[in-house]
Amino acid sequence: MDRTYAEPLDIPTLARVAHTSPAHFSRTFRDTFGETPHRYLQRRRVERAMFLLRQTARDVTDICMDVGFTSLGTFSRTFSDIVGTPPTEYRRRGSVAPVPNCFAMAWTRPSSFGEARDGSRK
Repeated sequence: MDRTYAEPLDIPTLARVAHTSPAHFSRTFRDTFGETPHRYLQRRRVERAMFLLRQTARDVTDICMDVGFTSLGTFSRTFSDIVGTPPTEYRRRGSVAPVPNCFAMAWTRPSSFGEARDGSRK
């Protein structure tokens, strides 16, 4: 899922690879990672979009489609849910301060548990 984040999520195929039923795969994934496979994939797509928004001048719609979303509305809503701000506002904030990449990634990585950056629950 990390490598093919822009492709549609196919739980039955993932379950076959893991030698489980689709229901068991989804349940075990959630127990292990703290989120459903679908939400995990959305978060990975948003992480890639965050990078593209900060590092390129490409149109938000192009970025939306390139990271695997098929609707700009869904992308914007999901991005806002995960990051706490719409994509265009996120882009306006500018690039991350020049620090080691591992720090920048930790500071900008969206939460997987629905928390906003200020710690409040979404």
